[in-house]
Amino acid sequence: HARSLTKAVTWRITGTLDTFVVSFILTGEPKVAISIASVEFFTKIVLYYIHERIWNKIKWGKNVR
Repeated sequence: HARSLTKAVTWRITGTLDTFVVSFILTGEPKVAISIASVEFFTKIVLYYIHERIWNKIKWGKNVR
């Protein structure tokens, strides 16, 4: 679980920086870009973690012996 959570957080940091930049380019408003990026950061950590845990249970593509 710790690995899945760490992957979720590090991926979200990367994704949130991207969201901030795109939001800032589109709106020209740093406060709006920060608001969008902040909400997106937390919701997508939860979604990624759930996604990762589901895929961890799927044996397809794993070397299971």
